[in-house]
Amino acid sequence: MKKEFFGYVRNSGLVGTRNYVGIMSTVVCANEVARAIKNNVNECTLITHHQGCCQTPPDLKVITDSLISLAKNPNLGAILLVSLGCEGTNVDRIEKEITAFGKPVKKIVIQEVGGSINAINEGSAMAKQLLSKISSCRREKVDISRLIVGIKCGSSDATSGLASNPATGVAVDMLVKSGGSVIFGETTEFIGAEQILTKRASNKRVSNRIYEIVNNMEKRAKTMGVDMRQGQPTPGNIAGGLSSIEEKSLGAIVKSGSCQIEDVLNYSEFLGNRKGLYIKDTPGREPDALTGFVIGGASVVLFTTGRGAPQGHPVAPVIKICGNPQTVDNLGVHIDVDVSSILTKSSSIKKLGEKIFQEIIDVASGKKVKAEICNYNETMEIWVKGPVI
Repeated sequence: MKKEFFGYVRNSGLVGTRNYVGIMSTVVCANEVARAIKNNVNECTLITHHQGCCQTPPDLKVITDSLISLAKNPNLGAILLVSLGCEGTNVDRIEKEITAFGKPVKKIVIQEVGGSINAINEGSAMAKQLLSKISSCRREKVDISRLIVGIKCGSSDATSGLASNPATGVAVDMLVKSGGSVIFGETTEFIGAEQILTKRASNKRVSNRIYEIVNNMEKRAKTMGVDMRQGQPTPGNIAGGLSSIEEKSLGAIVKSGSCQIEDVLNYSEFLGNRKGLYIKDTPGREPDALTGFVIGGASVVLFTTGRGAPQGHPVAPVIKICGNPQTVDNLGVHIDVDVSSILTKSSSIKKLGEKIFQEIIDVASGKKVKAEICNYNETMEIWVKGPVI
């Protein structure tokens, strides 16, 4: 099997699978302007969220750091920042650090240009300039070791742990052993199985960090007077045959394969050129978790689903993998890789893991995923832990 793909080689040395101008809102109040600019210049991708104002200083730092790391993702060739002008995020620092990273960036400030209409018109012109600047980028053949992949599961059922997650684990092992990088997370779905993950930690510090992020996740729920185990599994998980959070976690962690876990990343942390398998501390909810992996630098995401989760992400193509034959039948328009033949034993986990690995190469080289074809890829969110104040 070939271990090369055709990607966009950036000045940073990282390689993208897409070549977008990112229209990035720096605060929730600028979302409508950012969306209007994207609608005017449709070849761009829209990066909006609901953060950036009236939040605690630690959360505002996370948002600022997350937007910087997100802008560094190799799928983004250039960035247009859309600012209101009075937000809590540090827009000047975002612009400065993107520039220092060697990526083209422009900024439009709604309060400085006379309001939304002027901002949309001037921002659209800026977006077209940036699009022209990156339009000469061409795909080049590169080794698979230069790829960063995220892995996620959602709307899981009993087939997830039996079929799609173990097959994905095979593909993850293939990628890591080929020198590539993989980021996985969903800390809520480690609960009850964290001791298994710690056995794969590269050292005691990493082992302790795995326990720490799980304990912190449970503590945050308890401060609200609830037990995390009362919210997990979700009603959909239970309807799909998962009886407990431990059962869900045991099925979920299988998608990370069997390789050594090199380190635990904070939510806003960028992986850069580090190699191997990494945990990122994220929640399980799709918009926040997917964004966490893309913040880390993932240019492709593998997403296993049992009952069917259609959403993608605006920055990285999301490959949907399903082992439930009913879901494949009913929601085939959203499923990229069908691994349901594992359940009938007409195909092996290993063989279908290799199929997923080939799909990674194809998508990294430009093949569109179903979420891109259906335009079901706009929603994203940045995970914060404090109150709106």
